[in-house]
Amino acid sequence: MLRIVTDGAADMPEEWQKEYGIDIVPVNIHFGDKTYLQYTDLDNEGFYRLVDESRKIPKTSQPTPHQFSEFYKKIAQPGDSILSIHVTSKLSGTLDSAIAAGRELQETYHVLPMDSQTGSAAIGILCRQARLLERAGKTAEEILHSLEDFRSRGKVVLALDTLEYARLSGRVGTLQAALASLLNVKPIAILQDGVINITEKVRTRNASLERLLEMVKDEIGNRPVIMSIVHARDPQAGKDLMERARQTFNTTDLFLTDLSISVAANLGPGTVGIVYYLAE
Repeated sequence: MLRIVTDGAADMPEEWQKEYGIDIVPVNIHFGDKTYLQYTDLDNEGFYRLVDESRKIPKTSQPTPHQFSEFYKKIAQPGDSILSIHVTSKLSGTLDSAIAAGRELQETYHVLPMDSQTGSAAIGILCRQARLLERAGKTAEEILHSLEDFRSRGKVVLALDTLEYARLSGRVGTLQAALASLLNVKPIAILQDGVINITEKVRTRNASLERLLEMVKDEIGNRPVIMSIVHARDPQAGKDLMERARQTFNTTDLFLTDLSISVAANLGPGTVGIVYYLAE
């Protein structure tokens, strides 16, 4: 049997986990001297509440090789294949932990670790694609080869509402964040080929969302796409952007999902974005 495993940096509609048999290894979230397991001890709203109260951003850390080993043993049977698809290795050591666990358990399971070279809903879409290919009769190795081609057709484009979380997490300097706040600058970030870069800074929230749509439209035109709208603690903005996307793009699939804690910890509430893969 093929087990599909990902990590807490992946975003997807909640029902996908059951519908497509996707298992998620939670990330570790460190608040002071306390450590929480994502989605087990701390949900998204609980995370934001702790940040609001403490004015501090938690540290997140990837699951250890031991955590991966225990997780694989929990969800798989001896002889199973495990396709383990993880957040870009350029931003996290999660893939390394999966590889180490796979080596340790190689006599029991056939573990195939994969670098998604991306994050958020782009990983979720890869996991669903893997299951659809398995249901179409593909072997684990054939699925991995197909996904390696498919991932090159994707991109994540995000409009941030604030740089405060990035400042608190140490990702940008205090002065840069203060200037951005003073000028009401709204950065736009792109995650592609494993790295994230702030490519533009737009003066207002509305302008940043317009620019977000424009950038994606310039990139894909009217080609068919699988698309997700993502948001951090701003479901209304997500729904509004989703409706605009429905009118703007040729979507074969369109869905809405929250941004995971590990992403939101650095980008902050109010972040919304478009995640897409060219369908063909």
